Amino acid sequence: MANHITIRVYEELNDFLHYSRRKKPFVITFIGKRTIKDIIESLGIPHTEIDLILANGESVTFNYYPSDKDYISVYPVFESLDIRNVTRLRPLPLREPKFVLDVHLGTLAHYLRMTGFDSYYRNDLADDEIIRISLTNQRIILTRDLPLLKNGKVTHGYFVRETNPRKQLREVIQRFDLRKQVNPFSRCMDCNGMIEDIDKELIKDSVKAKTLMHISEFYRCRSCGKVYWKGSHYDKMLGLIREFGNLEIR
Repeated sequence: MANHITIRVYEELNDFLHYSRRKKPFVITFIGKRTIKDIIESLGIPHTEIDLILANGESVTFNYYPSDKDYISVYPVFESLDIRNVTRLRPLPLREPKFVLDVHLGTLAHYLRMTGFDSYYRNDLADDEIIRISLTNQRIILTRDLPLLKNGKVTHGYFVRETNPRKQLREVIQRFDLRKQVNPFSRCMDCNGMIEDIDKELIKDSVKAKTLMHISEFYRCRSCGKVYWKGSHYDKMLGLIREFGNLEIR
């Protein structure tokens, strides 16, 4: 016997739907028993993006089996509303934003490190390894791969909508409300290690003599040893960061 349920998806979750279904109720027909998680993910919406599901006005879990004529409302992650009295579907937010990025987001990883955010990235990471790192180190998965976020083991993940790396950085900062946590040039853009001040005498064999003549302050990554200084590249990167506006730089 066929079941007919009505679904209404809210806010940014509409990004995953066909335009004909966005921001309005639509009917889904299915036969047999299917969980609401299975139905919603079949629409293209990963479970990591969902924070609340209402069935006929009552909060339900992903394991809920819809009945004929149910009205289902699907909401994204709540940033400001208090929904403690209903069933939250995701684990509590991670207090310290740390990320692991898939192989397609190398430039975004570079930019996130530049702005001071702990971002694990390798260009050879398989999906199962990304999930393991996310769970073990409590990192939020950033990806353009929807099947990765639909993996039932994933607890914290976000589908990056933009394709341009600069726009991706803006998107992530806005999505996770990171404006007040920007700390430029505190991390190595190559390895993600922390950067510290280093005495000029200790790195004189690693830097060109002309640079030593004109620069007095140097910095070195604690992990890989790469040396940094405030040259023309620094001004260009700082200009990129300031493009985003309204950032409270520490």
